[in-house]
Amino acid sequence: MAMYESEHTKFMREWMAKHPEEREEQKKGRALWWDKPQETQTTREFAEARLPSKAYPYATES
Repeated sequence: MAMYESEHTKFMREWMAKHPEEREEQKKGRALWWDKPQETQTTREFAEARLPSKAYPYATES
């Protein structure tokens, strides 16, 4: 059974095959916005400071 593939996905696969230089630009963009080094101490502090959420967040009573 064949898997569904959208028109957009097909277009992007073909476009990337025709423009392999864009892979490098894609990597640069990802590094700029997403691939950031993580500081384990800061991550741990955020996790420790987190408060438990209410069962129903829209409740008006405490």
